[in-house]
Amino acid sequence: MDELIRAVTLAETPAQMVIAVQNLVAAKDAAAIPTLIAVFGYNNPGAAAVAVAGLTELGDIAVPQLLEQIDDYNYGARAYSIRTLAAIADPRAIDVLITVATTDFAPSVRRAAAKGLGNLHWHKLDVPESQTAINRALDTLLLISQDTDWSIRYAAVVGLQALAKIADVRQSILTKLPEMLANDDEKAVRARVQLAYTNCGF
Repeated sequence: MDELIRAVTLAETPAQMVIAVQNLVAAKDAAAIPTLIAVFGYNNPGAAAVAVAGLTELGDIAVPQLLEQIDDYNYGARAYSIRTLAAIADPRAIDVLITVATTDFAPSVRRAAAKGLGNLHWHKLDVPESQTAINRALDTLLLISQDTDWSIRYAAVVGLQALAKIADVRQSILTKLPEMLANDDEKAVRARVQLAYTNCGF
């Protein structure tokens, strides 16, 4: 394992880095988690994509380190971390996803968080805790559905569509979508709202 990790740190070209990360991911070993997270900051999109897939496959075990090592300075690295957390869908990420969705300066990071908020595995929480968490996710998505950036509103709709699978919040979402359809001035957002409304069975 040490040799596979060392190969990542010693890679001299982007292509070597991708191969080294692929080999590390193939080991499916939790010891690789810190190195895979570090790859997010190497400015190598190919290697980062492989690292995202590898960490996602490792699943819940990667979540604590992902939460601890989110890069406050490199928004590209932060975006990969948020995408990974969204893909794993562990509800322990909810606080970070809410904060990022509402306050991050990078639209790509906010969009990843918004989409992730709709898809968390709520069943992993106890009932009172899960209900509170679901309502927090709903409130956040409803808030950013009014953002000035149309791409954030678009991502909010994606999150709301996923969240609408939950009976307790479904009506709130189905009330919001027609409002957006009638009032949003961006054609792409209205089209996404229409798709969400259709996919929700209405």
